[in-house]
Amino acid sequence: MSSTSTTAPAARPPKPKKPFYRSFGFQITVALIAGILLGILALNLGPDAAGNPNGLSATLSTIGSSYVTLLKAAVVPLIFLAVVASITQLRNVTNAARLAGQTLLWFGITALIAVTIGIVLGITIQPGNRVAHDQLTTGAPYTVGTWWNFLKGLIPQNFLGLTVSSSASESTGAITSTVGFNVLQVIVISVAVGIAALKVGKRAEPFVAFTQSSLKIVQRVLWWIIRIAPLGTLGLIASAVVQYGTDKLLTLVWFVVAVYAGLVLVLFVVYPILVKSHGLSIKQYFSGVWPAVQLGFVSRSSIGTLPLTQRVTERNLGVPREYASFAVPLGATTKMDGCAAIYPAIAAIFVAQFFGIELNIVSYLLIALVSVVGSAATAGTTGATVMLTLTLSTLGLPLEGVGLLLAIDPILDMGRTAVNVAGQALVPTIVAKREGILNRELYDAPRDGEPFADDSADDADEQAPALARS
Repeated sequence: MSSTSTTAPAARPPKPKKPFYRSFGFQITVALIAGILLGILALNLGPDAAGNPNGLSATLSTIGSSYVTLLKAAVVPLIFLAVVASITQLRNVTNAARLAGQTLLWFGITALIAVTIGIVLGITIQPGNRVAHDQLTTGAPYTVGTWWNFLKGLIPQNFLGLTVSSSASESTGAITSTVGFNVLQVIVISVAVGIAALKVGKRAEPFVAFTQSSLKIVQRVLWWIIRIAPLGTLGLIASAVVQYGTDKLLTLVWFVVAVYAGLVLVLFVVYPILVKSHGLSIKQYFSGVWPAVQLGFVSRSSIGTLPLTQRVTERNLGVPREYASFAVPLGATTKMDGCAAIYPAIAAIFVAQFFGIELNIVSYLLIALVSVVGSAATAGTTGATVMLTLTLSTLGLPLEGVGLLLAIDPILDMGRTAVNVAGQALVPTIVAKREGILNRELYDAPRDGEPFADDSADDADEQAPALARS
C-alpha cells in the first residue's frame, strides 16, 4: 500500500503550569459537587404556592437545558463539515474501506461482550422476581422500534435531515414548534456530498477548501462551548437531583443494581482490558475520554455530547481527524453498549420474570442478536426505549412491560449514556492502533488536568498522522 507523508509539528516551548483551580477537571468536579448541593437545596425548598418549581429549580433547569441545546446546535454543522472534509481526503488513503469494516466489526464485538454481561446479570440477580407486583404499573410504550422505521429513516427528509414537530398546550392552547434532526440522515447526506465532491475533481477544489476552512471555524466555536461545560454540568446535575430524588429507586432497586453493575463492568473492566490488550495505557485512555464521559453522564445525550466526544477522540486519544470524523458520529448513532446492549438485555429478562414467562437459550441468543445488530435500527431515535421495545417484540414479550421501568429510566440513562460515550471513543482508538495510524505522542501526552492534550492548538490538524500504512 502507498502511504501519506506527514511533517511533525514544530516543538512548542513548555507551557507554565496553571493553578489547580484553572484545571478543567477540577472545575468539572467542583461543578458536580456544587450541582448536587444546589439540587438538594432546591428540592428541600419545594414548589411555590401555585405548585410551580421554585426559582432556584427553574434557574438550574434552564442552565442545564440551555447548555445541551448549545451542544446540539453544533452537531449538524460539525458532522456535515467533518464528514465531507474527511471523504474529500480519501483520495490519499488506501485503506479507507478496511477502516470502515474494522470499525463496524469492533462495534459488534464490544456490543456482544456487553449484552453477554447483561444477560448473565439478569439471570443471576433476577430483578423481576425481587419486586412487589402491586407497586408497579404496566403501560404501553410511547414509541416502538422496528426495522422498517430504520430503513425509512435512512431517507433524508430535507438537505440537512431536519425535522419539525408541533404540539399544542392543553391549558393555553398555544402551539409550540420544535426543530430537531436525525443524525443518521445527516451522515447519509454528508457522505453523498463528499463522494460527489470527489467525483467532480478539480472543479470542486474551491468547495473543498471552503469546507475545510468552515470546519476550523466551527471547531473554534465548539471549543468556546466546551469551555463553559462546568456551568452546564452544574445546572444538569442539580436539575437531575430535583427531578428524580431517591424515592423512585426504592421499588426497583434490584433492577437499578443489575443495570449499573453491568455498566460498571463494561466501563471499568471490559474497556480497560481491551485498551491494555492493544498495548495502550489505561490511565491515558480514561484521562483522555473522561471529559466526554462526565458530560454524557449529566446530559444523558450521546448526540449532545458528540462534539466533545469527537474532540477528545482526536485531541486526546490521537485518532486521525479524517477517520474520527467518520467513526465517532457513526458510533453516536449505532454504538450504544449502555442503551442498546446492557439495558435491553436486563430489562427484557426483568419483564419476562415479572410476567412469569420462562426464557430459553433461543431467547437469549435473540437478545444478543438484537443488541448487536439492532442498535442500527434505532439510530436517530430515542435509543433505550426503542431498543427495549424492539427486543421485547422480537422475543414475543408484552410491550406493556416498558411502563414498569419508565419511572426510573432517567436515573439509568445517566450511566447508560456515560458508557455509550466511552465506547464511541474506544472503538476508533482500537481500530487506529491496529491499523498503525494512532498518534502515540498525543495519546501518551501529559494532560495535567486540561480537557485536551494540547490545549493551545487551534484545531486537530496538528496531529497529522499518516492515514495509510506502507
